[in-house]
Amino acid sequence: MTNPVPVDTLTKPGSPRLRLAAALRLVITDAVAADLDNAVVTEAAEAVEGLHAKLLAAAGPVKRPRGQPDIASAAQEFFPTSPVMGLANPVSPPVIVNVVDGVDGGPREIEGRANFGYPYEGPPTCVHGGVIAETFDEVLGAACIVAGNHGMTGTLTVRYRKPTPLRTDLRIEARYLGRDGRKIRAWAGMWHGEVLTAEADGLFIDVAPAQFVAIAEGNIDSADPIMLAAIRAEAAREGAASDVQVVELTGSLPTPG
Repeated sequence: MTNPVPVDTLTKPGSPRLRLAAALRLVITDAVAADLDNAVVTEAAEAVEGLHAKLLAAAGPVKRPRGQPDIASAAQEFFPTSPVMGLANPVSPPVIVNVVDGVDGGPREIEGRANFGYPYEGPPTCVHGGVIAETFDEVLGAACIVAGNHGMTGTLTVRYRKPTPLRTDLRIEARYLGRDGRKIRAWAGMWHGEVLTAEADGLFIDVAPAQFVAIAEGNIDSADPIMLAAIRAEAAREGAASDVQVVELTGSLPTPG
């Protein structure tokens, strides 16, 4: 049985997981869009089923550990297995992001680019609105992290200005706007050339480590032990009570004005 791949090697050049994700990304695109006859599709399905059986037989007994975002690392490495910008996740496009200087000397921001292929199609020739929304959720969260004000999404308001074309280079910007207590505000936009196709306002909530403990322990079947131990240790360092209650992230909070 093989040992888990260390989290900090997931996005390094030559990583086997990056290679596997890139190969599966191509297969996913072919499965969605390639004009294939049933015999070829059946043969491919059998091969993929065999690959799954091989990976399952070699897998360890628990989920591979994931790491907390490290503000000292490249923004692309914040969420290496995310479905949006995770290079190690075959269902991600992926969205490529970098940290840039803020406007007028403000906090650092996120600048990104994306090219959504056929698996992300909504209306004919256009990117699915839900894919645009999850992209905004991710880059807004990253923008809050690089500005030193990370939190969990409370509300996300998306405005679809124009249809966003499929299989086309797109530009993305995301920036932290400010905070009021635990409430953190951020904004993001997506452009096709000079045309703003969509934008979003995000309201994020600063969640204490003790609350993360409660959330993770409530989803214990999905939590890896190493991550849970790290969250508990951080909560302990803050002197958190063990019986903390989870704070609701929606319902009682106003949407950004």
